[in-house]
Amino acid sequence: MKKYKKIFIEITNICNLKCDFCPETKRQLKYMSKEDFAHVIEEVKPFANHIFFHLMGEPLLNPEIGSFLEICSKNELKVTITTNGTLLNRVKDVFLNAPALRKVSISLHSFEANEGTVTLEEYIAATMGFVIEAIGRGIVCELRLWNKDSEGIQASNKLNLDIINMLEQLLHLDYSLKTELELRNNIKLQDYLFIQSADKFEWPNIERDIVDQEVFCYGLRDQFGVLVDGTVVPCCLDSEGNIALGNIFEQPIYEILNSDRARKLYDGFTGRAAVEELCKKCGFAKRKNRVVGCVIPSET
Repeated sequence: MKKYKKIFIEITNICNLKCDFCPETKRQLKYMSKEDFAHVIEEVKPFANHIFFHLMGEPLLNPEIGSFLEICSKNELKVTITTNGTLLNRVKDVFLNAPALRKVSISLHSFEANEGTVTLEEYIAATMGFVIEAIGRGIVCELRLWNKDSEGIQASNKLNLDIINMLEQLLHLDYSLKTELELRNNIKLQDYLFIQSADKFEWPNIERDIVDQEVFCYGLRDQFGVLVDGTVVPCCLDSEGNIALGNIFEQPIYEILNSDRARKLYDGFTGRAAVEELCKKCGFAKRKNRVVGCVIPSET
């Protein structure tokens, strides 16, 4: 049976922030229940050894996240969680004692994209307090600054230098992190701790003009996603479920992944052709080499 590198599960589409780089979903807001999550895992576990709590929403808001990690552990699945970092202290004890938790990706660029009630210093100090404990338990932590200016896109990144300077001090680095990030996008800061920078990009939007029709994507090749209502989508950028391949609560995942629509999308990308309208309007497709379909490029 085919194994996928990434299966994204949206355990909630609710978020406690409103970032300018993230589209606001028009779907019904909800939390995935423990029963529904258990069903999703039962369906997808033959297809992967590693799942991601990632799509829309802030996963740490779901009150059942501890139970979800336990379910993953019982099914011998490792988990990566993507978070804005503001709620890490709320779940610290759960995370530090979760055998299934392999990696936490923290979007530090979320801070500048919002008007918060804490200072940058407080946010970074709290985040790094969790990080130091987590890496001490062997949990990989990735700090993200995905807010570099890109072609025609101005990002919110005026605080990046302040963040970098704070990290240098807190981690007692003996080199210029700013200089290193100008040379390369991925840096190992110490064991189990990494920082990654990337350009801001435009999410695909079914209402925008066509960006490109000649693209290759890893959607359905290396990955697929399950939205909070059970809708199966080809990649983590389909925030509205425009390419609904089926519903995991109504149909076996094997049938969904082998449906006519899924096969046509897969075969289209094999020939570097976007057959779905949303894929033709994906701003991420403008990235180098036109290889798209995953906003989590680092698997360190």
